[in-house]
Amino acid sequence: MNRFTSLAVSAASLALAACASDNSTPAGAIAGPSVVADVSTGQSMRFLHARVCPSAAPGTARCHSLVRVDASGQPLATTAPNGYGPAALQAAYNLAGASAANGAGRTIAIVDAYDDPKAESDLAVYRTQFGLSACTTANGCFKKVSQTGTTAYPRGDAGWAQEISLDLDMASAICPNCHILLVEASSSSFANLSAAVDQAATLGATVISNSYGGSEYAAEVTDQSHYNHAGVAITVSSGDSGYGVQFPAASQYVTAVGGTTLTTNSSARGYAETVWSGAGSGCSAYIAKQFWQTDAGCARRTVADVSAVADPNTGVAVYDTFRGSTGWLVFGGTSVAAPIIGGVYALGGNLANNASYAYAHRSFYDVTSGSNGSCGGTYLCTGVSGFDGPTGLGTPNGTTAF
Repeated sequence: MNRFTSLAVSAASLALAACASDNSTPAGAIAGPSVVADVSTGQSMRFLHARVCPSAAPGTARCHSLVRVDASGQPLATTAPNGYGPAALQAAYNLAGASAANGAGRTIAIVDAYDDPKAESDLAVYRTQFGLSACTTANGCFKKVSQTGTTAYPRGDAGWAQEISLDLDMASAICPNCHILLVEASSSSFANLSAAVDQAATLGATVISNSYGGSEYAAEVTDQSHYNHAGVAITVSSGDSGYGVQFPAASQYVTAVGGTTLTTNSSARGYAETVWSGAGSGCSAYIAKQFWQTDAGCARRTVADVSAVADPNTGVAVYDTFRGSTGWLVFGGTSVAAPIIGGVYALGGNLANNASYAYAHRSFYDVTSGSNGSCGGTYLCTGVSGFDGPTGLGTPNGTTAF
């Protein structure tokens, strides 16, 4: 599948459907309206969506994924995949050759909270559907551990299980030759999630993808040390509540990943991108600016660094059957973008340099339009030529910058 397939829903549902940034929408609720052109027909389409995880209390994180839902707010599952699949994502970001040839011997770690008991079996369905080689415990490609490195997994959680399925599928889509390590934190607290990141590094991860975040706090300046592992690229989603910065995307040690709306067109590339209205961006309240960021509008760390598709209206196909799900779903959120960029790092192999390498080797598709909120019309919330907050340097154009 090399183009997005429109989700088949009733005319009544389309009249109601909407998808935009979620500044205050709780889990299971319907988001506010936004209209984009359907990427396969050119007609205006709108889709209902809901947050997968509830709002985060202080000291905790929320997963950054959004799932399309029906009029009653339930995940809209189908028996066949809809949304972008591996071939389309690889084509959109000029990765087809690298995805076929690279990644062997490298491990992408996925860090999430709670347990998904169906993680391996659901991943098998996704990979089989799209013709990817098997990635199982038996053949040594897949491994699942707790934050302590054992098989004493935490309790299951339907929302975070959907996040896990999304992350595993996106890592597979971009780097099908990579091994995958799933590390499940005992809870969504920053303490447990950061312990899971440390465990992933201890177990030899090449890349660690994190699709979660929460409010910034003063102690993050020291707590960010858990995301500092030499020779390991660490990606973090920037958020799906629009303009504003979250931790750990604010960390100086990570590649903060923003989001775009990805549509097809008749250009040589075959795709176009604008800023996704939900992508997190802005100036960190606490983290110092690093040498590789030279924008003048932030005295401290600017979010984001790079980006990839995140708009649920132009979302990705994911397979999940844990509690509350029944098959193929369509997801958005910067939770999609973080493992995509993690996969590109694994393909590129410039892992010791992380974000600084990307800034030095600016080979990206520039995103120059769209906005994620109100920042006085500056680059911090608006797509402009060159670097901007919601999409950073832009989206991958091959692996040169990674």
